[in-house]
Amino acid sequence: MQELLRNISRVPEFLVVVMVGGLTNLFKPLTPLLQKPSTALLLLGLLTGGLVFIFLTLEAMLGRPVHLI
Repeated sequence: MQELLRNISRVPEFLVVVMVGGLTNLFKPLTPLLQKPSTALLLLGLLTGGLVFIFLTLEAMLGRPVHLI
């Protein structure tokens, strides 16, 4: 029984390690693009636009009015 509890207690640690590794592998190919200011600005704009799009989509799905200005 103790071994089962020990294994269950390792699950959150495993989840964190997998998430950090996944994010590292996702963003590592983008690091050369951050060397030039123009491509870094483009990536920042794409990231910001993507986050705004997701936010507005979720707000519309929930039926909440969105006032951006």
